[in-house]
Amino acid sequence: MLKESENPPIVWPEECSVRDFTGLWWVAHTKSRNEKALAHDLIRRQISYFLPMTRRARRHRGRTIRSLLPLFSGYLFFCGSEDQRVELLRTNRVANLIEVKDQGTLVDEIYQIEKALRARIPLSRHPYLKEGTLCQVTAGPLAGLKGIVVRTKSATRLVLQVDILGRATSVEIDADMIEVIEEQR
Repeated sequence: MLKESENPPIVWPEECSVRDFTGLWWVAHTKSRNEKALAHDLIRRQISYFLPMTRRARRHRGRTIRSLLPLFSGYLFFCGSEDQRVELLRTNRVANLIEVKDQGTLVDEIYQIEKALRARIPLSRHPYLKEGTLCQVTAGPLAGLKGIVVRTKSATRLVLQVDILGRATSVEIDADMIEVIEEQR
């Protein structure tokens, strides 16, 4: 397990946003438990990436173990040229590459997750939803985010989806801070 300081940054280069990257976006489906190692390899090769991670705490033998885990286990988003794509494949950490047909949609979807992570809002994994009410956050640090609202026993959550992966994450949200955009069927 990596020490906190040994974890790769969520976005690299760190001073940039996923919206600033140039080149084509790809999704790397990594070999088992290779997401962080691949991120370190990409830094050494000067290839821009986004690896959304979230903090987890668990108890083991009376101790609390804290770790930073990929939000979408087995996946890392990267942006670059054809030559950089080939460099990524040379790391021997990738099981498969997913071509992104709609570059703009992917950037919009992962930017929302980046924005929530930069605001230090805790995200949790959530089942991917195809139906629900599409809403937008109207106030607070997440203003402008769009997602599907679900209600649990104790809270209202905004589900942020990444369609190309068929995966989602969610964040707790105050119901007064969202407005309906449209109904999905």
